[in-house]
Amino acid sequence: MSGLITRLTRFTRSPRGRRTIESARRAAADPRKRAQARGLLGRLRGRR
Repeated sequence: MSGLITRLTRFTRSPRGRRTIESARRAAADPRKRAQARGLLGRLRGRR
């Protein structure tokens, strides 16, 4: 398990990881994207 944490930490500190995190932050701030995510999660929860 610690190997996974180490790999995730390394990824988040890399330039690609920083770009990924920044794009996720921008998407989370967008009301339309939030609504899309909420709808998707609702559908996934409804299937269980």
